[in-house]
Amino acid sequence: MSLKIGDIVPNFTAKDNHGEVFESQSVLGRKPLVIYFYPKDNTPGCTTEACSFRDQYEDFKDLGADVIGISSDSVKSHHKFANKYELPFILLSDQDKKLRHLFGVKNNLFGLLPGRVTYIIDKNGLVIYIFDSLNAAKHIPKALEIIKELVL
Repeated sequence: MSLKIGDIVPNFTAKDNHGEVFESQSVLGRKPLVIYFYPKDNTPGCTTEACSFRDQYEDFKDLGADVIGISSDSVKSHHKFANKYELPFILLSDQDKKLRHLFGVKNNLFGLLPGRVTYIIDKNGLVIYIFDSLNAAKHIPKALEIIKELVL
């Protein structure tokens, strides 16, 4: 199964970078969301992407949207990564790759790297845009553009 534009995101749970259980129903269907999957904490592209989301985070918040990052790194790795780069949004640990499968995020680069995909979800929990690109820097402006179109 993979989520497509027009699909409602099913509820899911995962541990966040604080070791707490995150329940998607706490945000799904309540406000617009940017959920981005990335390959690995502390790698150059993923650090660039996370820091870019950090730098634009207030813009997303001002539009009523929240940002969630997901990779298969451990809670401990996410905690260090978030603290090191002062990330204001939560990171979810997907060590068993259940979320990757739920969303349908495929591996890139001949199946060697976990995919880098951003999902834009409206306040009703509907997937309205999917951006799949290995280019980490392109995800943030695209996500912001779609959220602006959604709420303005």
